[in-house]
Amino acid sequence: MSKEYAKNKIKDALKLCNGNMSLVRQQIVALAQEDLDLLKALVRPHLEGIVAYQVERVASGRAEEEKDHPDVPLPKIDEEFGMKLLRAAVAQDVTVFGRDEMRAPRKRKIASKQHIEAIHKMASSRRQRDKDKRDKDK
Repeated sequence: MSKEYAKNKIKDALKLCNGNMSLVRQQIVALAQEDLDLLKALVRPHLEGIVAYQVERVASGRAEEEKDHPDVPLPKIDEEFGMKLLRAAVAQDVTVFGRDEMRAPRKRKIASKQHIEAIHKMASSRRQRDKDKRDKDK
């Protein structure tokens, strides 16, 4: 019966909240705080795991460690952070990652005549070597 009871309460909450899962969860938590039968129905399948976790936590000493930590205040958040981020996103003169300069990439320079002649000479010597090797193999 307890599974059916929880199932019916969840269906009622789904109808009430028009299927909004977040609101349904909030509704069920609020109901479970008031309705002990609903709480038992929801927790019963998970009770062994909950108990095992708590026993292990206390036995290992983590419970004492958690108790010893003082409440440390969170670091102060820069209130202008969001605006700074938005300004940086729409700015025209921002530095792009990997580029220090904001100019267009340079075009390759045209190879000099001397460079082209050197490449042709290397290619022709390679062709000559291959031809000599083939003639030698025959």
